[in-house]
Amino acid sequence: MTVLKIVPSLFFLLLALYLRYGLHGYSYLAHLSALIAALILLHALLPAGPWRIIRILLLAGFLVFLAFEIPVLLGARTDPDPGRKYLVVLGAQVVGVRPSRSLNYRLEAAGDYLERFPESIAVVSGGKGENEGISEAECMFRVLTEHGIGAERILLEDRSVSTMENLSCSFALIRARGDEPDGNTALLSASYHLCRARRMAQALGVKTAAVAARPGNPFLAANFFIREAFGLMHLLVFKK
Repeated sequence: MTVLKIVPSLFFLLLALYLRYGLHGYSYLAHLSALIAALILLHALLPAGPWRIIRILLLAGFLVFLAFEIPVLLGARTDPDPGRKYLVVLGAQVVGVRPSRSLNYRLEAAGDYLERFPESIAVVSGGKGENEGISEAECMFRVLTEHGIGAERILLEDRSVSTMENLSCSFALIRARGDEPDGNTALLSASYHLCRARRMAQALGVKTAAVAARPGNPFLAANFFIREAFGLMHLLVFKK
């Protein structure tokens, strides 16, 4: 095996290490780079027979991945007519007491929606995580009211720590007001997250409209789109 055959493998291995340990939030792209490094090395080391088997397994795995990735991609958009009485806004990381970039994108989309549909009520959903100064719901409430959305149009759900809890607790708030969330609710999250979040809502008996927030940095978004395919797979297998 010549040095030239090793160099591409080393490049992708170093890239994987950088994505995993040098940056934050790129773990799935790091795993992909590590896989490419391993495949290049195996191609150089293995004889034709075993390599043919690996190619078949790789193709099968890729087709399974596509079966879950395609719904994620198709679901990453706002519905043509998303207007509903309630808008459930799923939380994201808070940095101190201010929204992270991801949460800012969701708040931008929420503000646009609430201006477009002035009768809608927002349910901002998300508890207080580690290293967060306030709950995600409180952070979203502050930002939306700072931008002119009336406090009476915002309900806070500040106990949940997962997407399934976000949805379950938000739907409970809506029911506590005497309304039924099924068919009466729009769901807002990052575009890559919408497919899985809506499947979770359906598992709770609630059909929602979709409102997509910007995914942001295209490389980071690519990481999350890959993650969501595996997340959807996990949801369908383990129902959570």
